[in-house]
Amino acid sequence: MQYPLQLRFKLLTLGQRITVNDAGDNLVMFISQKLFKLREKVEIFGDHSRSELLFRIEADRVIDFSANYHFSDAEGNVWGAVRRKGMKSLWAAHYEVMQDGQVDMTIREESPVKKLIESVLGEIPLVGLAAIYLLNPSYIVSRPDGTPLLRLTKHPAVFEGKFSLQKLAEMPEDDELRSLLALLMLVLLERGRG
Repeated sequence: MQYPLQLRFKLLTLGQRITVNDAGDNLVMFISQKLFKLREKVEIFGDHSRSELLFRIEADRVIDFSANYHFSDAEGNVWGAVRRKGMKSLWAAHYEVMQDGQVDMTIREESPVKKLIESVLGEIPLVGLAAIYLLNPSYIVSRPDGTPLLRLTKHPAVFEGKFSLQKLAEMPEDDELRSLLALLMLVLLERGRG
């Protein structure tokens, strides 16, 4: 993949649709989230027409809190999972990316203070809109030993969500795809939380 990747989604649509483009503005993935499902289900395609299914992400339970979101490819092969780290995620986003039941990578919010300020100011009319526009979080994907691999940064945008993904270190392609799937789920979940 040619970095940085750009993730974009419209804020005023029914159901989530995210496009991921590479540095050459080529489509990498098109993500579609089903509306009104008891369990989270996300489908990832290689094209806008949704004819080339690449991956599925499905929750293992109805309740979102501490659910595992399992990744599988179009043939049903398991690619891993991501899960929110319960109480830690109340103050700042903290996720674990799993492979074969073991923590392979972690995702954490770089500045928990930004999240706290955004949460407090977000409750005040008009001020909340400015806070959401101005306070843009970033997330780091790391190995369990702390080695940073990727950085996802939110950018100011009015009627859409815009993120960029930078590669910080070399990693195997499987890990790259697994971390991208985990970050897509993070974007969907964190957007739902505000």
